[in-house]
Amino acid sequence: MGEKKRKEAAKSQFVFERKNYIMMIIGVAVIALGFILMTGGGSDDPAVFNPEIYSWRRIRLAPAIILIGFGIEVYAILLNPNKEK
Repeated sequence: MGEKKRKEAAKSQFVFERKNYIMMIIGVAVIALGFILMTGGGSDDPAVFNPEIYSWRRIRLAPAIILIGFGIEVYAILLNPNKEK
């Protein structure tokens, strides 16, 4: 009988708490925003070079936003919502 209760208790537990999952969703959204900012800048004609591909937004801003998003993901994994302040 005790083993059955233990299995039921193990099934109902998640790896992370609600706060962790919310932070993970925010991190994924920030990463997606960075990849969206990186899109475009190409040319329809392959013989024509478009210097817009080297814009500040694609070279500096978008990768920085993606790294911030990964930082948020690491924070979300390490976050302990049960810790008292």
